[in-house]
Amino acid sequence: MRETVKVLAVDDVPENLIALEALLQQEGLELLTAASGMEALELLLVHDVALALLDVQMPGMDGFELAELMRGTERTRRVPIIFLTAVATDERRRFRGYETGAIDYLLKPVDPQIVRNKVGIFVELARQRQEIALQRDRHAAALARLKAHRDNSPLAVVEFDAEQRVIAWSAGAERMFGWRAAEVLGLRPSEIEWLDQEHAARFRAMIDGMIAGETTRDKAVLRMRTAEGLTLDCECYGSALLGPDQRLFSVNTQILDVTDRARAEETQRLLIGELNHRVKNTLASVQAIATQTLRHSSGPSDFAPTFIGRIHALARAHSLLSSTTWQGASLQELVAGQVQIGTVDEGRFVAQGADLDLAPEPALHLALVLHELVTNAHKYGALSVPEGRVALTWQVRDGVLALDWRESGGPPVAAPARRGFGTALIERSLKAEGGSAEPSYGEGGMRWLLTVPYASAVRLRTEDRARRKQTAAATSAEAVATIRGKRLLIVEDEPLVALELSAILGEAGCEVIGLAATAGEAMAAIRSDSMIDAVLLDGNLQGALVDDVAGALATRGIPFLFVSGYGRDHLPLGVGAVPIVEKPFDGETICTVLAGLFCDAAASTRA
Repeated sequence: MRETVKVLAVDDVPENLIALEALLQQEGLELLTAASGMEALELLLVHDVALALLDVQMPGMDGFELAELMRGTERTRRVPIIFLTAVATDERRRFRGYETGAIDYLLKPVDPQIVRNKVGIFVELARQRQEIALQRDRHAAALARLKAHRDNSPLAVVEFDAEQRVIAWSAGAERMFGWRAAEVLGLRPSEIEWLDQEHAARFRAMIDGMIAGETTRDKAVLRMRTAEGLTLDCECYGSALLGPDQRLFSVNTQILDVTDRARAEETQRLLIGELNHRVKNTLASVQAIATQTLRHSSGPSDFAPTFIGRIHALARAHSLLSSTTWQGASLQELVAGQVQIGTVDEGRFVAQGADLDLAPEPALHLALVLHELVTNAHKYGALSVPEGRVALTWQVRDGVLALDWRESGGPPVAAPARRGFGTALIERSLKAEGGSAEPSYGEGGMRWLLTVPYASAVRLRTEDRARRKQTAAATSAEAVATIRGKRLLIVEDEPLVALELSAILGEAGCEVIGLAATAGEAMAAIRSDSMIDAVLLDGNLQGALVDDVAGALATRGIPFLFVSGYGRDHLPLGVGAVPIVEKPFDGETICTVLAGLFCDAAASTRA
């Protein structure tokens, strides 16, 4: 909406003022009237006027004196003045009128059309000034906002002229590179050693292309330097700013520091490469274990438990390493995990030694070695008879970890006619780490002296052993009896794993009422069946979290356990008491943990 334009009329005759009001009446124009010079000055102190119409002959202060006072005041110095007079005049009076700053001198009676046209011109000029002032304020506000955004932006905004001299250097550029604007304005990039030498030519080519008009925008990834000499990886976006005649006004560059992102991407590449390396090594190990186990097995009944046992040995070692982000594994935890492949009374197996940590690769190899030793002791050695005993001790001497495996009370042993895969695996696993494995056979039992170069790692987080013992308390027979006839839902997105779980539970006498592969299918099954006794829940379903499913089960009071490759740190929060069976699993572990789940639920109900 346009502002009202004000015009001042000063005349000591009221009828003249009334006539002017009628003559100049129009929308957007307000006529201020005064009967004397003093009254006119008072109005001028309050109002901004576009034009003053002054009568010459007035009592007290005439029009000439009023005009001189207006010209002597800063506020009213530029107000246009038109004199209106009915007194006969000569050239001297007219000259005095113009001398006081008047732009016109009209004699009464005036021509109404002339007065209206002259006033209209100044009213239009006033409106144009108002519009210009409004546009100026808008532009000033826009520039202020732009400057605030530019100064607070993480981008460094740098502007160059046609000679590639810096003509603008934002606050963001000061923060990013360390130079103040006053230090770099007027300089070329080469004069402030701002660009890495290898990338300076690329930057010049980008700027030159926009200066020459070859392109109006371009971008480049560059290495730039700070005032302290640090190197930054930056993305530089350039734009050519053109004037109305399409001539270059300047080149504006916006620079984003992507050093952290570049390092993160490099770290990600390294991690993916490392993951690829570990996965392929693991798959190659599994392939070799399968091939060698099959080659030395008498049939399927011999192959399956041996192969599965070796895979679980690797899995337990991987779990220990994963809990410490592959920084190392506790030897005591490693031993405890590997001897659990069979039922061993605490008094029949003694493990004693310092609390040591192993690096990842030796830990994996030693896990397989311990598994073979325990398996052979169960099959042929001391643990195959009730009175047999095994003692494992270790110590570090001169940077070498020495382990002494002694069997006693078992059947006599003799050197085999041919060396089997288990023996070869023990010897080659430790040899690969620069260690050794020396067997000895005698009537007292088998003995192995093992050595591994010792490399210390960080102290590990230990698991809650009491909870682990409680989970494994029930025997296999008791577990099967406990879960027989239970109605179970399996939530697993991998079809082969779901079928394996279904087969294990079916053989144990459970009723598998459904297989759900997604969170949506799981929620639908939970809502539709009120007779679910328990749920086996994967920790991740097709890349989606299972927090909602776990929450729904907890709300409905349905017991459940996780069957997952994730550790507890990656599973839903607030379910700390829910047991976890880590993949790969065996049927005995599934049944035992599931039986413990029902026992805990029954105890909670009684309480």
